[in-house]
Amino acid sequence: MLGARILVVEDEPNIVESLRFILEQGGFDLDIVSDGREALQRLREQSFAAMVLDIMLPGLSGFDVLREVRGDASLAALPVIVLTAKGQPNDRAMAESIGVSAFITKPFSNAEVVEAVRRHAGGGDG
Repeated sequence: MLGARILVVEDEPNIVESLRFILEQGGFDLDIVSDGREALQRLREQSFAAMVLDIMLPGLSGFDVLREVRGDASLAALPVIVLTAKGQPNDRAMAESIGVSAFITKPFSNAEVVEAVRRHAGGGDG
């Protein structure tokens, strides 16, 4: 049985593979896209329990995606976990001001990512 469906928005192949491994091992069902515009399109087509979102993306930045999600009544309640190399205090403050659910910097702890997704999305194994 599959767990909660998570949208992962990340353009770095090595990070995608790492996230795929740890989240699938955690019992989650993943959908993975590599740019902000595709993420918004996917969110409007399918239902997800949460989104793991990079900030530095081609096309729309993660901040732009987060603004769109929070501004769309049908998506506004979606938990969004930012996972980014942009870990400066002003980046965290910007994400928090837009309404991020959790903010994790790269390099990340596998356990921290799985725990954040589990906490915000539910689902997964144990």
